[in-house]
Amino acid sequence: MSEGLDVPALFGSDVFNEATMKQQLPADVYLAWKKCVTTGSQLSLDTANEIAEAMKQWAIGKGATHYTHWFQPMTGITAEKHDSFITPTGDGRVIMEFSGKELVKGEPDASSFPSGGLRATFEARGYTAWDPTSCAFVKDGSLYIPTCFFSYTGESLDKKTPLLRSMDEVSREALRILRLFGDRETQRVIPCVGAEQEYFIIPRDIYAQREDLRLTGRTLFGALPPKGQELDDHYFGTIRTRVGAFMKDLDEQLWRLGILSKTKHNEGAPCQHELAPIYTDANTACDGNQLTMEIMKKCAAKHNLVCLLHEKPFAGVNGSGKHNNWSLSTDAGKNLFSPGSTPAQNAQFLVFLSAFIAGVDEYQDFLRCTVASAGNDHRLGANEAPPAIVSIYLGEQLDAIVHSIVEGTNYTEPEKSMLRIGVDVLPPIARDTTDRNRTSPVAFTGNKFELRMLGSSQSIAGPNIALNAIMAQELGKFADALEQAEDFDAALQTLVSTTLREHQRIIFSGNGYSDAWKQEAARRGLSNLASTAQALPTYISQKNIDLVTSRGIFTETELRARYAIHLDDYNKKLGIEARTMVDMALHQILPAALRYSRSLCDGLEKKKALGIAHKAERAMAERLSLHTDALYDAIETLRYSLKDVPDNAEEAARFYRSVVIPAMNDLRREADILEELTDKTYWPYPTYSDILFY
Repeated sequence: MSEGLDVPALFGSDVFNEATMKQQLPADVYLAWKKCVTTGSQLSLDTANEIAEAMKQWAIGKGATHYTHWFQPMTGITAEKHDSFITPTGDGRVIMEFSGKELVKGEPDASSFPSGGLRATFEARGYTAWDPTSCAFVKDGSLYIPTCFFSYTGESLDKKTPLLRSMDEVSREALRILRLFGDRETQRVIPCVGAEQEYFIIPRDIYAQREDLRLTGRTLFGALPPKGQELDDHYFGTIRTRVGAFMKDLDEQLWRLGILSKTKHNEGAPCQHELAPIYTDANTACDGNQLTMEIMKKCAAKHNLVCLLHEKPFAGVNGSGKHNNWSLSTDAGKNLFSPGSTPAQNAQFLVFLSAFIAGVDEYQDFLRCTVASAGNDHRLGANEAPPAIVSIYLGEQLDAIVHSIVEGTNYTEPEKSMLRIGVDVLPPIARDTTDRNRTSPVAFTGNKFELRMLGSSQSIAGPNIALNAIMAQELGKFADALEQAEDFDAALQTLVSTTLREHQRIIFSGNGYSDAWKQEAARRGLSNLASTAQALPTYISQKNIDLVTSRGIFTETELRARYAIHLDDYNKKLGIEARTMVDMALHQILPAALRYSRSLCDGLEKKKALGIAHKAERAMAERLSLHTDALYDAIETLRYSLKDVPDNAEEAARFYRSVVIPAMNDLRREADILEELTDKTYWPYPTYSDILFY
């Protein structure tokens, strides 16, 4: 941190947040905005004009000359088009203007973003609409206005719109439950999220020499170095000076934008690090994580470094994920996944817990689909990330409580024949009552659930839409049953115990990496969608379509469009990787190995002519010849396999998985052997030792 830096004053200083609005807006305008945010009421054009004027004046004071409608298309990154505030006066001068109409609505080209068939090239019109629940901010000389993005015909083309819809749905259903427990004060329930971000940092000059890193974000070739992460000396270790300077700069930039960057440390693999924020509402958290990934890359470049967000930049060491901490909170700040101190509070906690368990069990495939990608296939199921089998870890104490409820057995006090919901007081459940289970995809961590399956490069919107949707669905079912009950306490006891009994298969506390768990999961009827090609088709199963359409989160057309986009992204990324491998192997690796082979053969001939022993040269030349031939064959196999990729997207995904990926693996194996055999001075690009231990 800079000497004398006033962090409280710095934090949020470039954000048009609520505190700034109170200062900048007339009282009636501020109250109108506040009502819009809390109740969903519409703003009048006059009110929007006043907000726009105040926002413009504030932004100009921060050095802004332009404004942009900042949105999150289905590319997984953000998009922006900048317009200046200038308006001609007619006498050769300009004034700075910004109207409520310009604040509320923009019109980008909708056909230039992934639409899954919702927009054709000749159907370019799309709109952005201001999201008043997300704060505007100034960055790089522009006023950034968070917006939703949709087509001329009204379909959502972004990740923010369905997230907001899902937040409304889970709030509505959670309020029904709270009313049954006598809560008349809460007006909104808010999904809260904290996304821990893992990433790699490497020198820019090394990165520039690797075509695979530049084009795909990961190393497609690379023999394992003599040292990896086996000494566990990088995790929580001393941060490199260059990286520390980057982290310091990054924190200050994030704090200016109101992003709650809290923790930074070295991760398990060399050059790997993590940033963890304090968690906040899901919409703000999603915006913040998108900004974090963008600023990480820009900030790294300032320090002559490169930030890699790919899930598996390097083979043989840990890849990067994103731990998504999710919970529900009332507008008064009460966490609904925190057990209380009275029987009624604990009964309410058990209702929300049971709903979550039921939802994850019933919609495990949907949750799995939201983290499916070509990059994440390298992580899930490996001994560094959760398996692709979805399960929930509750911890020993809560697991025992659930078992007591399901079986009707003693919990702690011998005189109790069973734990009676709404009557007995649960023992205090501390946040850290048990060890962590790193192999669990979904883990209860005291007052929230940690979804550990996300890939490091992906938007957190999709998984949180799924969590909100399945929770809304189960809470709605619970509310339907309890609202009609004649005996509320009896109905509550039956509902919770029955739900936990029917869905206890999803609860697992053991080693998720073991083969025994795979067999046990199959016996329990849990799905094991090991790859994106296997997982994605379940995205549009009728059950999942019914879930999101009945809740108004997606139309069926919107959901099918996203399925098409995910398939297309998977196929295109693998196609790029395969073509990059062919290019590097044919034009860099093979020539390097052949040059070294010729050098060995020249030396061999000279030694033979002089009658000098030449065992080493002969043996090396023979091995090089064997593997250069094998490399060439592997290049040709991969090259020709790409010509056979089917036109149909689903068939193409299966083809990439079953044919292209094995051919890529074969090519890499031969190239990596050649790297180990070839004199380093001949090798065409930096090795893992060069990159990870610079």
